[in-house]
Amino acid sequence: MCRMTFRTIQQWMKLLIFMGVFLKTESLYVGITKVRSAVAKGAVCLDGSAPAYHLDRGHGSGVNNWLVHVEGGGWCNNITTCLERKYSHLGSSWKMEKQLAFSGILGNNPMFNPDFYNWNRVKIRYCDGASFTGDVEAVNSITKLHFRGARIWHAVIEDLLLKGMKNAKNAILSGCSAGGLTSILHCDSFRAHLPVNARVKCLSDAGYFINVKDVSGASHIASYFDQIVKLHGSARTLPASCTRTLRPDLCFFPQYMAKKIKAPLFILNAAYDRWQIKNILAPVVADPQGVWSDCKIDIKNCSTNQLTVMQDFRSEFLTALSKLGKSPSRGLFINSCYAHCQTELQETWFSHDSPALHKTRIAKAVADWFYDRRRLQMIDCPYPCDHSCHDRIFEPDEPHHHHHHQQQQQKGEGEKRWRYMLLEKLLLVLCLFGYVTIF
Repeated sequence: MCRMTFRTIQQWMKLLIFMGVFLKTESLYVGITKVRSAVAKGAVCLDGSAPAYHLDRGHGSGVNNWLVHVEGGGWCNNITTCLERKYSHLGSSWKMEKQLAFSGILGNNPMFNPDFYNWNRVKIRYCDGASFTGDVEAVNSITKLHFRGARIWHAVIEDLLLKGMKNAKNAILSGCSAGGLTSILHCDSFRAHLPVNARVKCLSDAGYFINVKDVSGASHIASYFDQIVKLHGSARTLPASCTRTLRPDLCFFPQYMAKKIKAPLFILNAAYDRWQIKNILAPVVADPQGVWSDCKIDIKNCSTNQLTVMQDFRSEFLTALSKLGKSPSRGLFINSCYAHCQTELQETWFSHDSPALHKTRIAKAVADWFYDRRRLQMIDCPYPCDHSCHDRIFEPDEPHHHHHHQQQQQKGEGEKRWRYMLLEKLLLVLCLFGYVTIF
């Protein structure tokens, strides 16, 4: 029988690292690039600093392929919340990390990101607070807040075109959360910047936010999005195909504007999206007594009545999703996890036990859809039928703008656990086949 002590695992870890077997499973850290030329154009973060991104160059067959991934992190809907962001990495490039971990869809190892590992992989930093839609010329002399997200978008894309993206043969615009909304809102704009004969598609991870009433019966998210659009002057930069017929605030919701997008679009979302359950369905303002607090931390804590409400939310989500239409260019991967963002973490993007639908993992689903290997529109059965989920437990009432920091922590912790599990399984195999005896 094979038994492994902590000391034994430590010894084998050292040997395997020496052999280089697990050397590349460590996170890749990519340096920051600030687009200083954007400042003169007024394309600046909330505090007036230059926008930024992180680029890891492609190689080999991927040298002319580009994956542009937009950072998430909520929004700011009034002067108070925007001032809070102004002094953080979500409002100032001066506060951003100089090195950022790339993993999941941004990873550079073919074992863990088989279809995109050698592409040019970019992460655009998010510092405007309105999913890159703001465009207000005036700057308040007291707050010094700049609402210039739309200008940032164009400045960063222009810089990437100069870096070689103008020669792209394949390209994906992706994003997580507020970045996932960005990848929907700017999908056709991204398509328009690239060569006509290039394969260009968009992927939204946890960005399909829906217009639904909260548990108190109020339209909290509708009011919240309306405040964002008005504060940032987003009306003039939201897709005209939507604003010609609908109020600008409604065009911030994918269910009203995504059907007009011409470029192929893939929606990856949990039907019980953790952020939406916490901030759209049961926000603190709608639950002053904290009845939903335990349920929001862990779906297993939810009462029968709360689960019924969440099943109703899933139904409304699927109804909103149906507005996309039936075009084969639309890809869907809607699982029944209690999750939010599944492309950036290695353990959910592509690992031995990552979430799957019909035995297809997320990375494989996205790649099959992108390369037209098959039509891919998959919707999971209702909770709790899916046992491949990586449901996580979080602190209650997490502010909108704290999402990025928590995700960075998740990445580090999740990948450490994942590497440890891989090592343990490898040692077990070595032991079973007699290559090593462990006492």
